[in-house]
Amino acid sequence: MIGAGAAFSGFFIMLGLMMAGIPVAVSLFLVAGLGAGLYLGLPTLLIFGNQTWSMLNDFVLTAIPLFILLGEILLRSGITDRMYQALADWMGRWPGGLLHTNIAASGLFSSVSGSSVATAATIGTVALPALERHGYNRQLTLGTVAAGATLGILIPPSINMIIYGSMSNTSIGQLFVAGIVPGLLLMALFMGFIAIVCMIYPHWGGRVEEVAPLRERLARLADLLPPLFIFALVMGSIYFGWATPTESAALGVLGAFALALLRRRLSIVMLHEALLSTVRITSMILLIMIAASFLNFTIGIMGIPQTITRLVAEIGATQLQVLLLLVLFYLILGCFLETLSMMIATIPVVMPIVAFFGIDPVWFGVFLVILMEVSLITPPLGMNLYIVQGVRPKGGSIMDVIWGSLPFAMILLLLVGLLIAIPDLALWLPRLMFG
Repeated sequence: MIGAGAAFSGFFIMLGLMMAGIPVAVSLFLVAGLGAGLYLGLPTLLIFGNQTWSMLNDFVLTAIPLFILLGEILLRSGITDRMYQALADWMGRWPGGLLHTNIAASGLFSSVSGSSVATAATIGTVALPALERHGYNRQLTLGTVAAGATLGILIPPSINMIIYGSMSNTSIGQLFVAGIVPGLLLMALFMGFIAIVCMIYPHWGGRVEEVAPLRERLARLADLLPPLFIFALVMGSIYFGWATPTESAALGVLGAFALALLRRRLSIVMLHEALLSTVRITSMILLIMIAASFLNFTIGIMGIPQTITRLVAEIGATQLQVLLLLVLFYLILGCFLETLSMMIATIPVVMPIVAFFGIDPVWFGVFLVILMEVSLITPPLGMNLYIVQGVRPKGGSIMDVIWGSLPFAMILLLLVGLLIAIPDLALWLPRLMFG
């Protein structure tokens, strides 16, 4: 068992490599190899092949490419555009108008895409030109798109939750269900903030649009059915015990194929683009997870979890103090690392602490994902900030996106506080559905 100093030195070396621009998977493998070579002997490196096979042979991970493909098909079949217009018909007269539509559309698209970046790119492309034309406050507009897209990793299905569940041996079905109530509450908090701001500053809410006839609005409600159908298919099959999360992802892909076929958008070109994007994103994620698996193995053999647990016990910190320190830790780390890399790199370090304090791993998964959401919209590495900046129709300074996202980052931290104060926000629904 190595000392705490050596353990933290290895962790900071890993962070230093990542911040220096070394690919995440390479950084993880180099640190794992260095630790194995110095403390366990070079023959330990020969185990890497077995570790890779063991990790990739996990049936749960099959859900990752399936959910990515599901989102790609829906994105390219035009379902998102029609969904956004249907929501805009009903929310355009609210204080804040189409800004509410950004949040609602992000939440609905999140329920089928599982990716925050995909949500930001999709909703931003659809929404920003319309909002620009109608004179909405630029910063608030950009902030709603960037912040709304963070729902992509909280509202199920969530690729980040699949990875967390796989690495921490936590039920992915329970994680998915645990994200529903916090996700809906976050949407309500975002929309409440928009309404209050636009009542105080009415001109920020853009020009009031003419309301479409009731018959037309009712007819367009049918465009909300495809994403709701996919969500019901995925989550319903898990809830009723008909399918595992991986099998439900396959059902979702079949449903997306059927919807694309019905809309006559299914083609060889569309499938080629969707599959190519799926392979590219999946390869990146799994390569990082292979390196993380080897790092986890090395950390376990070296006794680092026991060292960290003993150190925390000697400090005598309370559970609340530890949670507040973790919030600070991830806020600082989010300034330097991309969210997926940060989550995979830190789970082996923090899970022993979670276990020592008896923190529910399902609750902690939601807690961790919300902190990842904060990192998505805080500089300098908030991915959603750059995605939204990239899809702006007329360009401009990225500071507009940053300042527009700041109030929503504060709301996310408010939700973290509510989650700490009321754990049942995340645990009530899984307990009700799974016992």
